[in-house]
Amino acid sequence: MAGCGSEEKAYRRFLELFLREMRPPLPEDSPVPARPLSDTLVEDELEGESLDLCLQHLCKYNCPFPLAAGLARSTADSVLQTDLSSCHITKSTEDGTETETVPQIEAVKLARLVFNKLCETCCLWLKGFPSRRRSQTYYETSIHAIKNMRRKMEDRHVIIPDFNTLFNLKDQEDQAYFAVFDGHGGVDAATYAANHLHVNLVKQEMFSQDPGEALYKAFKVTDERFVKKASRENLRCGTTGVVTFLRGQTLYVAWLGDSQVMLVKKGQAVELMKPHKPDREDEKRRIEALGGCVIWFGTWRVNGSLSVSRAIGDSEHKPYICGDADHMLLPLDGTEDYLILACDGFYDTVCPEEAVRVVSDHLQENNGDTAMVAHKLVASARDAGSSDNITVIVVFLRDPRAPPPSVEQQEEEEVEPEEEEEVDEEEEEEEEAMQGELVCQDGGGENGGKVRGGWPLQQCSAPADLAYEERTDSFTDRTSLSTTGPELLLTTGGCFCPSTSRSDLGMRGGGGRRRLCPKPRVPSCSGGWVEAASLFPQQGRRKRRLDEELERRKEGKRSIRKRSECRETLSSWPQVPEPPRYAETRPGVALPRLTHEYAI
Repeated sequence: MAGCGSEEKAYRRFLELFLREMRPPLPEDSPVPARPLSDTLVEDELEGESLDLCLQHLCKYNCPFPLAAGLARSTADSVLQTDLSSCHITKSTEDGTETETVPQIEAVKLARLVFNKLCETCCLWLKGFPSRRRSQTYYETSIHAIKNMRRKMEDRHVIIPDFNTLFNLKDQEDQAYFAVFDGHGGVDAATYAANHLHVNLVKQEMFSQDPGEALYKAFKVTDERFVKKASRENLRCGTTGVVTFLRGQTLYVAWLGDSQVMLVKKGQAVELMKPHKPDREDEKRRIEALGGCVIWFGTWRVNGSLSVSRAIGDSEHKPYICGDADHMLLPLDGTEDYLILACDGFYDTVCPEEAVRVVSDHLQENNGDTAMVAHKLVASARDAGSSDNITVIVVFLRDPRAPPPSVEQQEEEEVEPEEEEEVDEEEEEEEEAMQGELVCQDGGGENGGKVRGGWPLQQCSAPADLAYEERTDSFTDRTSLSTTGPELLLTTGGCFCPSTSRSDLGMRGGGGRRRLCPKPRVPSCSGGWVEAASLFPQQGRRKRRLDEELERRKEGKRSIRKRSECRETLSSWPQVPEPPRYAETRPGVALPRLTHEYAI
């Protein structure tokens, strides 16, 4: 996990401050830092719950994702190898005598064990970091989620930019996982899917050869296991879901219900899927063939109840509401711009063309800055009349600040003058030297500056304990994957919290005016965390500064060579160098899982 010296130093400093804040081990009677949503768990849920608890807690302290993923993986493996008999729950008969132990685990006891194991892992890593994996492709991502006019927030989302590290997958292409789950009738189904679907995905036999089929199986397994959980705990809820899985130069999509993802390529919207709604002719025939009906009650509904025809959960509506996901794959050629994953609260009111226009206008007005793209999309849905929960994830597949690649541009790059080849080695050495300078200034980067971005300051979705339910205004995911991390503000008590000046701005209706949203609650911490945060740079700004400086130096050298060649013919004006161009970036490979809000 350790990279260059400055990166390892930053990681070590984070671990030191994290352990100082945690003060392990946690006493038996002390509250846990994050309480699981469910009171009981079964063996199949141990890995997903352990990973989620670790990631959510580490990301509250702005832990770099490569470090957080490695710590979570190591901690979960340690928990799975531990004797959990002390966490088992026993049933009692009517006369009060204990009976046999049932295969269920008390969630709070498991959480306390997980956090203690996490601290042990941090201590071990302070003594010696494990070997580092190769650099991974980074996806610039903007996230925004609001409760809107609903009484509760039942959406969940998952961001896993480094899938391989989280699941210790070696010798594979880079992989990344992004998902949105829209719950109905309660949040339990969405939370369960967000915590466990990616774990079920990795465990499928065909995962390495056919990720699309593995996604289909993972949805099926997740649905079946949640139905059993709902029966044990008397839950009556369900969730739709859409998952995008990136592996190398291939995009895999799987979905249930009316949560959707769309692709924008060369500035045009590309339809990837059709949502599962009862008014679809094929879905209506399937439901009626099973003995159900589709009737109009404000909208087309299955048996007059649900407005979606497929979902995870909803056991009382099976088999009419089935858990069979659709899936597709799409090879990527480098001309794809971005993906928009969102729930029906967005897509029911904003058409694809309008979404593209909103993103394009925002990027033009803000010089390619993506930090508030998701905010603008959420605001457009709310202004269009959406009263539902709204969650939007925008995943950029190439640098939004770079011009779109074209055939002519690619040909020009392939045919370079011989004189350029002579300075390639010199320019590479200079680039590495500059990267070293900037790393020392900014505190390191996972990719060493050679790939756009590295690990950003913010990584995962906001946990549920930041109280979606208590909010009346829009709520920004304070740990979204943007290249610009939260600004740190010193309070009178010496603590820091994310600034609302950028990441916590909510877009309100009415003339496009902005207003500040209330800040999420941040755990109290010592002033030392300000020092820790300074170790983790705003990676996008660092990378852009590196690119600009490199281009200036390269153009200066080219200008000198051209002036010397043309000195005999050009008597007065020196040749003006071409304006610098951003290097073309390619969409990255798929990576591992991360999580969403605490309920996840």
